[in-house]
Parts: sequence; C-alpha cells; structure tokens
Amino acid sequence: MSDHYVKVKVQLEQIKSADEEGKKEAAAEEEVVLSPSPGSASASPVATTVGGRRDAVRTSVANRRRSKSRGKKESPNGTCSSSIKQEASKPVQETIETTAGKMINRNSSERMLQIKGTGKVLQGKTETNGVVVPNHRSKDQHTKEDGNKLTKKRKLVTVDTSKAKTSLEALKVSIRQLKWKEFPTGRRAACDIYWHGVSFHDNENIVSGQVNKFPGMIEMLRKINLSRAVRTMQELFPDEYNFYPRSWILPEEYQLFAAQIRLAKDGDSSLKPTFIVKPDGGSQGDGIYLIRDPADLRLLSGGHSKHAVVQEYIQRPLLIDKLKFDIRLYVLIKSLHPLEIYIAKEGLSRFCTEPYQEPSQKNLNQVYMHLTNYSLNVQSGNFVHSDSSNTGSKRTFSSILHRLASKGVDIKKVWSDIISLVIKTVLALVPELKVYYQADIPPGKPGPTCFQILGFDILLMKNLKPVLLEVNANPSMRIEHEQEVSPGVFEYVPSPVDKEVKVGVIRDTLRLVDPAQRKPPHPMSLPLGPGTEQEDILEVGSPDKAEPGEGVQVGNVLPSLCLKQVFPKYTKQFSYLRLVERIAALFVRFLGVKGTMRLGPTGFRTFIRNCKLSSTSLSMASVDILYIDITRRWTGMVSDSREAGMPLQAFIEAFSYLSQRRCKTLSPREQVLSLLEVCEAQLELGEERRTLSTRASGERRTVAPGPAQPPPARKPSDCRPAPQGNAEN
Repeated sequence: MSDHYVKVKVQLEQIKSADEEGKKEAAAEEEVVLSPSPGSASASPVATTVGGRRDAVRTSVANRRRSKSRGKKESPNGTCSSSIKQEASKPVQETIETTAGKMINRNSSERMLQIKGTGKVLQGKTETNGVVVPNHRSKDQHTKEDGNKLTKKRKLVTVDTSKAKTSLEALKVSIRQLKWKEFPTGRRAACDIYWHGVSFHDNENIVSGQVNKFPGMIEMLRKINLSRAVRTMQELFPDEYNFYPRSWILPEEYQLFAAQIRLAKDGDSSLKPTFIVKPDGGSQGDGIYLIRDPADLRLLSGGHSKHAVVQEYIQRPLLIDKLKFDIRLYVLIKSLHPLEIYIAKEGLSRFCTEPYQEPSQKNLNQVYMHLTNYSLNVQSGNFVHSDSSNTGSKRTFSSILHRLASKGVDIKKVWSDIISLVIKTVLALVPELKVYYQADIPPGKPGPTCFQILGFDILLMKNLKPVLLEVNANPSMRIEHEQEVSPGVFEYVPSPVDKEVKVGVIRDTLRLVDPAQRKPPHPMSLPLGPGTEQEDILEVGSPDKAEPGEGVQVGNVLPSLCLKQVFPKYTKQFSYLRLVERIAALFVRFLGVKGTMRLGPTGFRTFIRNCKLSSTSLSMASVDILYIDITRRWTGMVSDSREAGMPLQAFIEAFSYLSQRRCKTLSPREQVLSLLEVCEAQLELGEERRTLSTRASGERRTVAPGPAQPPPARKPSDCRPAPQGNAEN
C-alpha cells in the first residue's frame, strides 16, 4: 500500500507541472479527468504507469498549443471567433493507454483517479497546487441550479370527494381542469379540501384542511330560522329589509296570522290576498301550496302540528314569454372571520311551464303556473330541454339581462339591488352562524376552516325589484338531467346550460380556497349604486361586457374568475347593519363553557352584573324571572334544540326588552345601539381595571403599594338618537 501511495504522489506532482506549463503556453486553464472505461468498470482497479501518463500529458499540451496558435491567427479576421468559443466550451475527449492495455477517457473539466486496491475513485477539480479536490456542490450551487429550472414542481392540492353526492360530476370536471388530485373513496392521510354533499358533519374526523360546509348552515336556512333571522333585522332596519315577503311561523303564529288577515279584509272588502305555504324542512317544491284564507291551512300532519312558514304571494312578477320565472344565483361565503362574500356573475333562470295568470280560486292548484321549482316543472309535458342558453325552460341569467337591456332596462340598477339583497341576507345569517361555528370548532381546538356555496332564489317583480324567496344550503350542482330515450327507459344526458354555470362556480370556488394561493389584500370599499362601480360584476350580466366563449377553458389556460367579491368590498355601505353581530359577540362572551350554544342562568346574571344593567327598577330577582320566561317560551318554539338554556334569538329578545326599558323614547334601532354602547363601555372599563390590578399586584412585590388610579374610561352612551346609517356611512 505504501508503494502505491508514493506512485500516486508522483503522479499528482507531474500533473501539476504539466498543468502549469499548459497555462503558460496556452493561456487557458483546462482540467484533465481520468475515468475507467465501461469495459474496465467491473475489472480490478489498474494503476496508470508514470511513463504512459507523461506521454499522454505531452500529447495533450502539444494539441492545446496548436489549437491556441490557430485561434490567434484566425480570430482577427472575425470569421472563426464564434467557432473558437464553441470549441472551447466542448470537453476535450482523448484516450490514454494504461499498462493493462485498457483505454481511459480524458475529460477536460474534471479529474478521476482510481486508487489501486481500494475500489475507490477520487473525482474532482485540480487546484493550482495540484491537489484533486472532491467535487462537492455547495448548497448555493444547488439553489442556483434549481432556480434555472423552468418551474418548480408544485405540490398537488388533494380533494376528498367521497361525500360529494349530487355535485360529484361537476366537481370531477373542475378538479381535472385545475389538475389537482382527487380521492373519490377518501384517504387515510389528511386532504387539503373535503367536499361534502349535505352538511359539515358528513365526516366527523376532520381536524385540518378546508370543508365546503359551515356548521349550522342547514339549520339556519330552514324556512323558519331564515324567517326569524330576517325578521330580527326587519325590526331594526325595516326599510333595508323590505325585500323579504311578510311571513308568519306556524303553528305558533296561526292566531296572529288569522287575526291580521281578518282585520285587513274588514278594512277593505275588495282585498283578496294570496298566500304561499312552505313546509319548514321542505325542498324541491315538495309540500308547497297556495291559499286565500287562513282556514285553508293544513296545520296537522299525522296528528301533529306541521311546522311551516306562510308568506304573502307576489302576485305581479316579471314575465318573459308570458311565463313566470325565478333566478338561481350562486353565492360563496369564503369565510366568517373575516366575512368574505362572492357572487357568481352568471346564474340560472328557471321558468314555469304554463302561462301565468294572477291567482284565483280556480287556478290556485296549478303548480306549473305558480311555482318555479325545476324539480316540479321538469315533470310537465311542456318542459323544454334546450342546448341554447337563451331558450327552453332553463336559461342563463345573462340571457334574461340581455333581453331586458334590449328593452331599455337599466340592468346595472338590477344588479346593484341584487347585490344589496345578498349582502343583507348574509349579514342576517352571520350572528347565528358564528355561534354554531364556535360550538363545533371552539377557539384553540384543532379543526378545519370552512366555506360554502349557497343557492339564492330571487324573484323579479314587474317593477324589477328583487324579492328573496329562499336560500338553499345545498343547491343542486348536477350538470346532467334525466331524459326518456325510449318508452320507459331513462338515462342521464348532459345539460349544457347547467355545465356552463355550475362547473365555473365550483372550479372558481376551489381556486379561491386554494391553500397555496396568496391571499390578496381586500380592495377598497366602493359605493354601491348605479354607475361604473358595478361594472366588474357585469362582465357576464351586461351585454356590453359579455364576451363570446367566456368561462370556457382554452388549452391549459383557465378563464377569469366567474365569482366577484362583494364583501368586504362594500363594507362601508353595510357596516351599520351589523348590530346583531355585536349582540351575538356579547352572547358568546358569557357562554362560559366552550362548545356550548345556550346561555345558562349564571351566564345571564353575569352579563347583567358586568354590564351594570341592574338597578332599583331591575333587581337581580327580576333578571331571573326575565330569563326563565323568555327561555321557556323559546324552548317550546325550537324543537331541535341540542341543550337546555337560552338560545341566541332568545338573548336578542331579552336584550331588546332591556333596551326598551332603558331608552323608551327612541326607535328600536337606537335603543339597541345605545344599550350596546353601554355594555361595551362597561366591559372595556372592567378589562382596564383588571389589567391595572394585575400590574399593581406585580409591583407590590418590589415596592410599597400606592393607590391605583384607573385611566379615564370611555363614557357610556346616554339615550340619545344615533346617526342614521346610509350608503355614505
């Protein structure tokens, strides 16, 4: 072994002298690499003779000298400069014969020495001192090389579609367009997105990622709960919430409904109102019917009172081709904290299949004339499946807007009213949704984030005012329909209109919740009203903004988003409507136990005490009686309650009662706002006192205590009128 290393040392010294001679003569550094040929790779290592290497080095130096001299002669002419550079960039390939008669390739960029008896190969560049340095690339070199690649491979977004149900086909198309990874049967490892077909609780074992359902959304959008939420807002903001028909909840408000209708008819004998009855848990038009008198109500079902909502029927809707229609508009709630709302620029218009006539006793039962539900009208012999977006019994909403625009209708005003309706409706739902959310995903507990697509059903009146019919927590996302291909044989066939609208909504929802996407800053709040401010959402709806083929994927390029943000974009115009959210924040604050949705008597007493609401006229005994009375009544009205105690709606009623006692001369909205300011000021003062107390207790350990003087707290509001909210607020 010692003789071998002596030989290697001699070889390195000779290589060093040869390289230095080459530098001086050729004025260019080249490196020699000795590597075993493929034929000798499996053989035993062979040492190179000193004499053979010396001859090879001399040959190499002579070749370099001749090459350099040719370059010097030709380069001044400018004819061979480029070719010289190309030749210099190519590794010089030569062969050297070893004592064993094997050939070794020589590369000018690196050097490889095979050490006899070890089976090891030294590879690296030769420094000026002749030492072969191993060719280890630094981290910076790796980073630089990786940066030179065209694109860094991005981790695929994973989507669990095992619970998707009716939206499955549109979801599959969307995932393919995005080139994401689908798991149709689920996955043991966590996915980025979980797509549920019904509710948040379709899968109870999710602790991360995103779910396309909010806890409590199904419950909140039942007919009764939606009506209660909107009614609460109507009591505070009657003018802002006049887009929802007057409603009564059955059976508890039957007597009130009958008395009000009888009183109205007594005042006007010619009055013949019509009402529509909707079962609380009904869907797809099931169980809906029209009446003209309270006596016609079907209150019993199997011996039990049937929970339902009865509403005033809109007798003068806008007609197209003499047919009544409604609008299905898709709305994405991207998050609750902070609140983000998106509206699809395209929707569906669903037509009745019989010409419309104002309701009379003779035609009340003609559902194909009065009810726009697709699931009902598709059973009619007059239903028309069309491949065109502007004909048939289901059309795009933009086709309706084009038609209205051709008649001189200001469709920007129509869109502005629809946006306002959507935002106000969501603001009515948010307080209760936040209570559900903290119950299922308490702060600090691992859990997913949520988003959800809602289906808003809107009716345009003859004067083009939009009216909210209902909101669907699980709007159908089918992109095919059932068709009879032969007598008694049915199959699902594609629906071009559905695919055009629904695939875009799902695909762009996924794009917006993409976990790898950078969150864009919220745009500035813009005024909401006729003018150029709405042009961004009119790209599909407006004839002057629509473009042929928009929403269609071309090659690998995705189309522009079909969902437009409307909140917080228009925050300033609607922030004054968020009073009930502030009441809900108080409610959650005094719940006490995480994960609960009902306020117990202790929590209610703590709320009264901390907000300094008790007085000589409102003793704590009176507070207990108030709690018991309101809670008992609401327990009877809410049949599907999870637990005992006061729900949010009952707390809002109690809060309104307390505000009326405190400020009798103000309007309901001003009463609530005044009491809110008192409560928030007292709670803020309490926090400041606790902070001072904690700080003072820490100082007592080192110095003598002195009297702590609290800073001036915000003065609680007295009972004075609050400024009116409007679009300029």
